[in-house]
Amino acid sequence: MEISFLIWNGSPEIFSTEILSFPVAFRWYGILFAGGFLVSQQILYYIYKKEGKPVRDVDTLTVYMVFATIIGARVGHVLFYEPHLILENPVGILLPISIHPLQFTGFLGLASHGGALGILFALWLYSRKKKPGQSYLQVMDRIAIAVAITGAFIRTGNFFNSEIIGKPSAAFASVVFVNPLTETLLTAKEDSPVAKAEYVRTAAPSKGAFVPLQLNLTFNPNVSEAQAGAYAVGELKFFLSQMGVYIDNPFNKPMDYVIERNGNALTAKVNITGIARHPAQLYEAISCFFLFLFLFFLWKKKKEHTPEGLIFGAFMMALWTLRFIYEFIKENQVPFEDQLALNMGQILSVPLFLVGVFFFWRALKRSSGE
Repeated sequence: MEISFLIWNGSPEIFSTEILSFPVAFRWYGILFAGGFLVSQQILYYIYKKEGKPVRDVDTLTVYMVFATIIGARVGHVLFYEPHLILENPVGILLPISIHPLQFTGFLGLASHGGALGILFALWLYSRKKKPGQSYLQVMDRIAIAVAITGAFIRTGNFFNSEIIGKPSAAFASVVFVNPLTETLLTAKEDSPVAKAEYVRTAAPSKGAFVPLQLNLTFNPNVSEAQAGAYAVGELKFFLSQMGVYIDNPFNKPMDYVIERNGNALTAKVNITGIARHPAQLYEAISCFFLFLFLFFLWKKKKEHTPEGLIFGAFMMALWTLRFIYEFIKENQVPFEDQLALNMGQILSVPLFLVGVFFFWRALKRSSGE
């Protein structure tokens, strides 16, 4: 039976420009990241109004959350996955730029476990102000609701970036991520001969997660037929061989292509093999959304009378259990994880899950004793 899959060729960029001769790209990930915090802020406004707490405190909490998430997630990624960066590129750890060449890159690697630890620490600092009705656990209970919906936004951003991908799969609604190849073809060099890259499924049968695709290239008008042919057997062949995570076209595989003229421009129809994968980012995004609904319902029942730590404990147990399970269908982030029985994401999820168990049990015990 032929698998049903989506060819994902969406651009991670909304648009790019220059600000003071400094190249800046506005990406969907950044918009969704910021959007997640804006939505969570509105939810916290609602909660604080219903509980009769100062709404202005939400603005302070939002600042704590944003900085804690970014700094914690970035430092966590470096410590857990790429500790060599501490010596090799210390500036790049906390600055979203590269020095050589000088350009805005964003934070290249964020770990959700680090973000969680950052938030736990930052809200401990916030709770030291000892505001009425805002003890550490009371704040964490409310923030957990907001973090769940923010996680849904961030994982959707990961999907736009074609990152944190799942393992090869022939399951229903698997995804072939072709955008990394498109970005390479269009931007690998300034004078790229390719103007457009599109993909369609061919009639050839699939072999498990390996699905036959036709890559349709449109060349710039000034490209000759000889240049297009040389590009197909040269640079294109090399680029395909470097896309082993997304495309199964090793360098020793002969190129299967036809060059045609379409109006003023040449086109190339190239047969390639895509790799269908679990859209793990969307699995996590959907899970985070339903977790948000569950936690919000849990708060709605008793509002400010909810036992301290109950929502936070439920959040930690559910989130890190789901993360542990999803790691089984996700590709490892760094090579050293291939040597581990459990990958780093699973190892880090266990203690955070146990933290959730403790606070959930503690909240239930205190509630039953009242």
